[in-house]
Amino acid sequence: MSTRSADGHGLLRGTPGHVGRGEAAGRGVAPDTDANSFALTLALLTSTAFLLFAQIFMVAPILPALAGDFGSTAGMVGLGVPAFLVPYGWTVLVWGTVSDRWGRRRVILISLCAFVILTAGTPLATNVGEFIALRFVTGVAAGGVVPISVALIGDLVPYRRRGRVLGWVFGGAAGGMAFGAAGGALGEQLVGWQGLFGVVAVGGLALLVLGLWLVPDTAAAPRPSSVRQVAAGFADLLSTSRGRRTYGYVLVNAVLHAGIYTWLGVYLHDHVQLDEAQIGLVLLGYGIPGLVLSPAIGRLADRYGRARVIPLGLALTAACAAVFASEPSLVFLQAAVVSLSLGYDMTQPALVVIVTDLPGQRGQAIGLNSCVLWVGMGVGSLVFQAILLPLGFSAAFAWFAGLSLLAGAVAIPLFRAERPAPGTRVSPAAPA
Repeated sequence: MSTRSADGHGLLRGTPGHVGRGEAAGRGVAPDTDANSFALTLALLTSTAFLLFAQIFMVAPILPALAGDFGSTAGMVGLGVPAFLVPYGWTVLVWGTVSDRWGRRRVILISLCAFVILTAGTPLATNVGEFIALRFVTGVAAGGVVPISVALIGDLVPYRRRGRVLGWVFGGAAGGMAFGAAGGALGEQLVGWQGLFGVVAVGGLALLVLGLWLVPDTAAAPRPSSVRQVAAGFADLLSTSRGRRTYGYVLVNAVLHAGIYTWLGVYLHDHVQLDEAQIGLVLLGYGIPGLVLSPAIGRLADRYGRARVIPLGLALTAACAAVFASEPSLVFLQAAVVSLSLGYDMTQPALVVIVTDLPGQRGQAIGLNSCVLWVGMGVGSLVFQAILLPLGFSAAFAWFAGLSLLAGAVAIPLFRAERPAPGTRVSPAAPA
């Protein structure tokens, strides 16, 4: 597949993934044939994000079934969740650096292949120890798929149009989160937990075959970087005020959303007395805005600037947490779940677009973003729990509402420079 850009000169030259505002300003996918090919590539990357995030979030609802089969407790089997997420977050640092050296295509396909094999082997686990070990290794393998897909888009699409394109990928991820939670709760009753992992493996295999055709190649680095150069690259990403505030808000946003969302299932069970299937259907609403609206949100951010979108997203998150704190009726609660997803879709994708424009190696930039994101999610769950246990759900949601509102207010001056440059504003009718 061709990877020439709109100016006819191909991908960014030199070391792959080297980024910066001026360098990417006039590049994109070519019209006609290349644009059609890129549309298929984007559909593949979006589907892959959907599948991978669906399998992450389908585990929590099936913990009771896993515990029953393994003769263990839900708490012990539940260690399989962080066993996947922790290595997934940390090893992205390695995958990102390797993709700068080897090229994006090779890393994405190798990582996806390993993910498919390990997912297919998960139903063979006979005890909780084997299950946790398989989830750990799968987390290591999967870290090179979605994050490096984001880096690939950063290589191919100019910054001024990148928001809408990345919106499709993040929409797929958001949809996967919601459908994974609902599918885990509903699908386990139909095909068992082994069948769920089998379905994911088959879907992953189909995407891998398509990826051999659709994932474009990028140039490899002319020579490998030393450990010192890699470390210096990460330091350089944090050496600018733009880098520090962006990564800082990736962390803050992850803490806020993970803290609220992680405990929603328990909240729905304890305060609304919903069963597992009903909880899955309510949480399904969390992915609808991302699946449907992420490209449009990305286009608005491209057109009007991330200086406006990020604070508004945090304010919306604060409003949703305040609704949860009030213990509303089920109708208002469902509306708040949907709106909470919209708040995430207005913040995290916008922050990632900025990350793809930081100076340095794009693979490293995306790797650090994913690492910070997943660490923040783990911290957010723990922080919410620390407030929840002594004070209860209403107080915990109220605290997170206040923190979200404060973060949104602080974001207004911090991100005021994230506006389109004069003469580069994207037209509402402009193609992606």
